[in-house]
Amino acid sequence: MDENKEAFNMTVLYIPHGGGPLPLLNHKGHGELIQFLKNVPEQIQPPDAIVVISAHWEQSIPTLIASESPPLIYDYYGFAPEAYEIDYPAPGDPGLAGKLLSIFEKNGIPSQLEKKWGFDHGMYVPLKLMYPDARIPCVQLSMINGLDPLQHINLGRALKEIATEKILVLGSGFSFHNMKTFGQTTVDPKNIEFDNWLSETMTDPEISPSDREDKLIHWEEAPHARYCHPIEDHLLPLHVCYGITETPAKMVFNDYVLNKKCCAFLWQR
Repeated sequence: MDENKEAFNMTVLYIPHGGGPLPLLNHKGHGELIQFLKNVPEQIQPPDAIVVISAHWEQSIPTLIASESPPLIYDYYGFAPEAYEIDYPAPGDPGLAGKLLSIFEKNGIPSQLEKKWGFDHGMYVPLKLMYPDARIPCVQLSMINGLDPLQHINLGRALKEIATEKILVLGSGFSFHNMKTFGQTTVDPKNIEFDNWLSETMTDPEISPSDREDKLIHWEEAPHARYCHPIEDHLLPLHVCYGITETPAKMVFNDYVLNKKCCAFLWQR
């Protein structure tokens, strides 16, 4: 038996988290995504803790929320009043945050702890659907300013050091994120062509690890890449997820959200 596979207890999942708080408001354009997120716990082992990489938090160096009870940040505007009354009192995990800090620094990645900042909607919107009781300790990890693809892959590589623990690493973004085109009812060939490229890149077992990494680093060369991601903040949580495993993913969601095709990928052993 492969000893490395036997020791890998971590679950890694990249998801679309939808438009702001809309999944928690039962928005009709999110029906398939809502059901998928509610069903996630049936597909994975119960985690002891969750590490979230959200598209909505960037810092100059990787930063970890390290307070015991982080507040929620309503980092969206123009929604119904109930969007600002959402509650998700998940506990923080200062011990895990400190452990991750040490791992990053040991791997030559300067990082820091943050005890005043809170969880953003990239964290609590999907997790409230996945684990509504809010009992699992959570740590949020920032992305890095500049959004360099290889930096984020290497961030994932460092996280391999806790791969023997029952932790869910959740890359919370959106595989399509052109805000100006969401909701359009006509078929979008550019969206579909990029979605096909990403799906093949992440799941095809015939693609070597080095070629897959090269494709992710040079993702801008994919069909209609900058149309689908004018800014790549919602794509790069995927790079962190891939860096942890460096293996093909299982596609666990490929459907329409706000009339745009998007996907979710899972790695577990």
